[in-house]
Parts: sequence; C-alpha cells; structure tokens
Amino acid sequence: MAPRILLCGDVMGRLNQLFKRVSSVNKSAGPFDVLFCVGQFFPESTDQLDEFMDYIEGRTQVPLPTYFIGDYGVGAPKVLLAASKDPANRGFKMDGLRVCDNLYWLKGSGKFTLLELSVAYLSGRQSPDAQQYGVYSQDDVDALRAIAEEPGIVDLFLTNEWPSGVTNRANTSDIPAGLSDSMGSDSIIAELVGEIKPRYHIAGSKGIYYAREPYSNIEAVHVTRFIGLATVGNKDKQKFIHAVSPMPASTMSSTDIAMKTTNTTLSPYTFGEKRTSPEDTAKRSSDSVSDSQYWRYDVSHKRQKHGAGDGDKLCFKFLSSGSCPRGEKCNFRHDLDAKEQYIRGVCFDFLNKGKCERGPDCNFKHSLQDEGESDADRRPRSQNFSSNRSKVCWFCLSSPDVESHLIASIGENYYCALAKGPLVEDHVLLIPVEHLPSTLSLSSESGVELSKFQNSLRMYHKNQGKQVIFFEWVSRRTSHANLQVVPIPTSKATLVEKIFNLAAEKLGFKFMFKKFDSDSDGRKFLRAQFDGNSSLFYVELPGSAILLHQVEDNEKFPAQFGREVVSGLLNMADKADWRNCKYSKEEETKMVQDFKSRFQEFDPNC
Repeated sequence: MAPRILLCGDVMGRLNQLFKRVSSVNKSAGPFDVLFCVGQFFPESTDQLDEFMDYIEGRTQVPLPTYFIGDYGVGAPKVLLAASKDPANRGFKMDGLRVCDNLYWLKGSGKFTLLELSVAYLSGRQSPDAQQYGVYSQDDVDALRAIAEEPGIVDLFLTNEWPSGVTNRANTSDIPAGLSDSMGSDSIIAELVGEIKPRYHIAGSKGIYYAREPYSNIEAVHVTRFIGLATVGNKDKQKFIHAVSPMPASTMSSTDIAMKTTNTTLSPYTFGEKRTSPEDTAKRSSDSVSDSQYWRYDVSHKRQKHGAGDGDKLCFKFLSSGSCPRGEKCNFRHDLDAKEQYIRGVCFDFLNKGKCERGPDCNFKHSLQDEGESDADRRPRSQNFSSNRSKVCWFCLSSPDVESHLIASIGENYYCALAKGPLVEDHVLLIPVEHLPSTLSLSSESGVELSKFQNSLRMYHKNQGKQVIFFEWVSRRTSHANLQVVPIPTSKATLVEKIFNLAAEKLGFKFMFKKFDSDSDGRKFLRAQFDGNSSLFYVELPGSAILLHQVEDNEKFPAQFGREVVSGLLNMADKADWRNCKYSKEEETKMVQDFKSRFQEFDPNC
C-alpha cells in the first residue's frame, strides 16, 4: 500500500490550528503516516510562543510524525540550539534531528528514505547574510547537486521558497491572480529542481495555494508535480494542507514511472532554450535502444559554476568514490592526499574540519595514517592485511560484518552470494574467499574454480531461457573483489555490447572489444591486461566476448557504471541504485533459499 502523506505550508507557530485540521482530515480521509511542513515553521511574534512551546516542551503532544524545514521565526535559535546539543542528535543525521516526540527538524540539505519514499530537502532561505539558522549555505546547495548525480528517483523534494519560473509554460487560467516571482521565489531552487527531477516538489512562503500541471523532465522519463501551499489559518481560506499517496518510485515498474497525463507540459526551467528539431527527434526514436537509457552518462550539458563555494573544504564525492561528476566546476577540493587517507579509513569530518562530533561513536580513524601502514595494506597476500581488513569487510567470511544469510554456495577459493539490493531475480556475486581487490589477482588454480562457477551459472540461466552478463570494476581503492552476475532475457543479449558502447561514448571513452574461442581464453586475456596497480572495468558478454576499459589515474569513472548501464538495458532506471532495491533479512533469506533450490543441480559445490 502506498504511504499516505500530508503536506503543509507555513505554520507560523499555529500548531493548535494545524493539528486540529490534521485531526479532521485524519478522521475523514485517514489515517495518514506522516506530515511534512514547508515554509516558516516558527511563530511570527512572541504572542504565539506559549502555544508553540507547549508542544516543544511536551505539555501537548504532536499527534503524528512531523518534519519541518522552515527553521526561522521567533524562538527558532533557542529551540534548534537545544536540539543540536541533544546527544541523540549527534553525528551525520539526514533523516531529521529530534526536537520533541514526533517532531523532527530537517537541517541543511540531504536525502533520506521514509516509508520507502526518497525524500530530499533544502532547509532555510536564500540570504546574503550568514546566520546560524534559517539560511541555507553553498555547502547545502552543493550537497544537493551531488545527490542529483546519484542514481535513483527522488519522490519528494521539500523547499521553503518557490522555484523561479515555475509558471512558465503553465496554463495561464490556473495561475493564481497576482502571483509574482519577485517575492518568495529563488532561482537557485529552480536550478536544483531541474537537476534533481523529483516526482513531487513542495514549497511554501508565498501564502498562496497552487498545484501546477505536471511537467516533463530533461533526460528523465518521469514527470514532476509542483505544489505550493498557503499559510496555516490564512484569511483568504486558501488551502494550506494537502494529501498525497505516492507509490515509492523504487517499487514501481518502468511503465508506471513513465506515465504522463494529457495536461503534461514541457519543463518550465528550460523555457526559451533551443528546441530539438523534428528530424533529430525522429532519428532518436528510430534507434533500437532508447537514448533515455543512458541519461546517467550524458556529459554534453556542462553545468555552470554556481557561486565561489569554499575552496578549503573537501569534496566528499571525490573522496568516497574516487571521482566527482562536476570535475573542475566543483566548488570543493579534489585532494589526492585526503582521498588516500580516506581510503585508509580516516574519518571525513576529521579530514575536513579537524574534528569529529561523533567522538568514540565514530567507526573511522581520527588520526592520519602514515604511508608505511598504507604500503602494508596494499600487499595483496599480506597476512596483516587480511586479518586487519577482514574485521571490517562485508565480504570476508571471517568478518563479523559479513551477511552470511546471503551466501548460496561456498567453494575452496570462491563463494556465491545474493547481491545486496538485487537488480533482478538471481542477481548474484562471485566473491573470492581471500581478501583481494580483484578476481584477476588470484592464482590460475583459483581461476579454474571461478570458471566452473561461471559455466554453472551460464548453464543454469540457459536452462531458464536467459543469458548472463559478468562485469567487474577493478580499482586500487577496491577493498574486496566481487564479480557481478546479472541474468538478462535472451532477446536483449544482442543489445548488451551496444548499450555499453553508447554509455562509454557519453562518458568520453571507447571500450576495447575482443572475441575469443572460449570464455576461459577471455579470462586469460583479462589477467594478462591487469598489472596489479592499474584500474579497469570489463564486461564478459554472451558469446565469449570481452569489453575492456583501462581507467586512467585522472579519469572520473562511476563506481556503479556496470549496474546503471544494465538497469538501462532492462528499462529499470529506478533500480540503478541498489539502495532502492532493499529487502528485509527474512525476504533475502527466502530469496537465497529459492535460488539454492533451483541452482542445486548446476552448483559445482554440490
């Protein structure tokens, strides 16, 4: 069942009136799961402060989980400072700081999952004056730009102010009288929503209710619906509370995601841009594989730099993934030394700020790791390396973090496990038992066992009328290797090479293509290309063929490239991010048992 959500405009501290209306709506159309508030949440004057503080201090109860981003108004600094100092709110919390029971402050900017919905937000307003609360920073904006680069669809995007130009291309008869961009609108928000492409964009601050027709997005198949909400208790009786019940994008089929209503318009944020010619449109539509499947890799539209940013701060995207899609236009430092320290397990906050608020609760190191320790870590067969890294490795069988319920078959040198957040049914990983960064690093004896696993999986899927793709991202920063195994319909097998080549072209490189007499010859070729120090990405195609790309040291290569391309091939763009495909432990256990029972007659270890 889809979550039932209430949305509210500027509260202005009028919590009694708000929750009275919530109670009424709950009785007539509920129950509702959660309430999101946009626009000013705190009172306009001290006259309303007593009523407001009754809820904050627990004398009156907040009736359902309530989230707000309008962190300004009378009493805001005192209340928010207390929330910030609460030990329960320490650390990096994108899903809200608890203010009191059932009331949460979405601070700064971020994205989190609630009721399977992906929710992104920007708290505060634009202001040239630096303030502790109620104003968003360039850091907040850049964090959202990084989120926009991540795979997966954002269901809800919450902002206080409206995006400039939202009425462009809209039906003029539906636009409220007197509506103007001059007050309560923000051009930066227009840029962000054009990049994030949420399914719903909710905003307040104008004191007006306006539900715009859906509009289509550039390089995305789904539409966006903008809803502007009025102020609680407004004299004009404009709508300040609105109910929606969206199915999470992560649970929807690609067909449902792409559905459009007859009143859908073009994006208001591309108003005045060059239109695509009918000839170009016809040319694209004639291709057997749609360009929309490669939207993740279209780097032809370079972003302009938005503000000077803070060049002294580190780019988290660069440190954590080894690349930043914004490249030279990023406002933060791409520091190779800091990236090396991050790879060695040093805390990002410690590197960026010189301190970490999580203290002993942090799982990372709070001191710089010297080069000697790093060199020891890089010795693939070092006993010290294996014992230290296996303590914190998801894939080492001796690690307390390994999810053993995902394991389907164990051999002497390799084991087979269900992929976390599988793209399709029977999506599995082949993982070396030894803690090594690549399957190409193992001995020829281990390679024989891997080939047996691969051939068994090929026969298993052939028996089900499917083909199988193997791919691996080999990087110097990879901790424990895993070879991805994704089954595809046989009808799609001839398109695999084309989709990978098109995606590579959009990233600015070309694959090396090699055809072999046997699959084992292909593996021998790959091992010969790997020197133990370089990074590479390869795909083992149906029909004993290989696609190989040697990744240069300064090249920005997406770590999830393989999964994202295959999700495009299968028309499952919403599943490109494995986090959109999560299952409970009980569901995962059942999936593994089902796979084991089907695979048993092909399993080389049975």
